[in-house]
Amino acid sequence: MNKKKMLAALALVGSLSVVTACGSGGNDEAAGSSQAPSSQASGSEQAAAPSPDLKGVPDVVATVNGQDITKDEFTSVYKSQFQQAAMQAQMSGQDVSDQTELKKQAVEGMVGSELLVQRAEKTGLTATKADMDKALAAAAKTNKMDSKEFLAALKKQGMERKTVDEQLKKQVEVEGVIKKELGTFTASEKELKAAYKQAKEAQAQQGGASGGSGTTMPKYEDVKPQLKKQVEQQKENQATATLVEKLKKEGDVKVNL
Repeated sequence: MNKKKMLAALALVGSLSVVTACGSGGNDEAAGSSQAPSSQASGSEQAAAPSPDLKGVPDVVATVNGQDITKDEFTSVYKSQFQQAAMQAQMSGQDVSDQTELKKQAVEGMVGSELLVQRAEKTGLTATKADMDKALAAAAKTNKMDSKEFLAALKKQGMERKTVDEQLKKQVEVEGVIKKELGTFTASEKELKAAYKQAKEAQAQQGGASGGSGTTMPKYEDVKPQLKKQVEQQKENQATATLVEKLKKEGDVKVNL
């Protein structure tokens, strides 16, 4: 799976975004884009579509400093991540039949998440209702909904408000500890231009591989804001991965999957 945000630990409400993109009746644009590949597939292709493989998953997937990550918790996260990976694979023509690496990413992400949550608790960081409401509104906006529509879409797909609030609380506290431990990240002009050059080269290669000229790359100034967000996110992800590895070495972590 292409981990756009690198650590699943930072995607604590990633499942919220995924399920809505796949099944909300209140968002035609999102639903249309996510459902288009399956609607164009033949009946045999749909029948052969992969499903999450949960055989052999132990009752306790991992233990982090005495805190168990259960099979039920893992199942919930993995199903969402698998659904996203399957959609991406379908659109790119890739294969997700071998789920070993995907499950490894999921459990490692959950371990990282738990380590960061524990770090937040240790440092006294607590999510307020206002913080959680703000995070909910941001997740809803990503799916072109308001908070009420977003919650309704999640409930329709089996995610009750209590579960949503638990994930939002974790997300806010993880984001808080990352900011406290790592600070904020900025992208230099040199880094932005390097990212633009890389994107331009990738687009040229894509066009060559498809045998066409491809679309014209937007001007640097036009995409600079998006590049800035992308580079800063990448830098934060790298620093967070380093922090998680540090916490893992300092702690007592056992993975059973």
